[in-house]
Amino acid sequence: MSTLLILGAGGHGRVVADAALRQGRWRNISATDRDPHRCSGNLLRGVPLLALKEALLLEANVHVAIGDASARQAELAMLAPARLATVIHPQASVSDHAHVGAGCFIGAQAVVGPGATLGTGVIVNHGAVVDHDVRVGDFCHIAPGVVLGGGVRLGTRVLVGAGASVLPGLPVCDDAIIGAGAVVHRPVTLAGVYVGLPARRIE
Repeated sequence: MSTLLILGAGGHGRVVADAALRQGRWRNISATDRDPHRCSGNLLRGVPLLALKEALLLEANVHVAIGDASARQAELAMLAPARLATVIHPQASVSDHAHVGAGCFIGAQAVVGPGATLGTGVIVNHGAVVDHDVRVGDFCHIAPGVVLGGGVRLGTRVLVGAGASVLPGLPVCDDAIIGAGAVVHRPVTLAGVYVGLPARRIE
């Protein structure tokens, strides 16, 4: 068992801390944030909040629990790859034949199928389905209840909103945002925001 430091004391940080506590693999879990107003008390019971300077001196594995993809990417870039911790809720189902990159989070009831590949710093939130042979690029955020059909290919920093679906085999380009509840039925080749059923680009 080793020590875990969660960087990010917002709502997603609490979600990660809850999953890490349930994992039972960490000897000590603490958290910190770049906002000093968030660095006192506890993130959750048993997860103390430390001042950033003190926290970064710990010999700990680090999980960056920041929902914004660009901010998460910037924080991860400052950490040695060997320090990056992946946190997987014990109620998630992750195939032994999937590849999960460094610094990922997989929430409760999420499913990651065989042949799926998650890049660095990916969030697969509660109840999301990443079906067989899906490729998820670095720093993507898959919100609760998303369904990615078999063979979907997401670029870098893609956000797929709660309850959205991407139909099997479709590519989604870097920096695309798929709105909550949208259904992507054709390739997304231009960055922007896509909403509706079927999904259409609005900006």
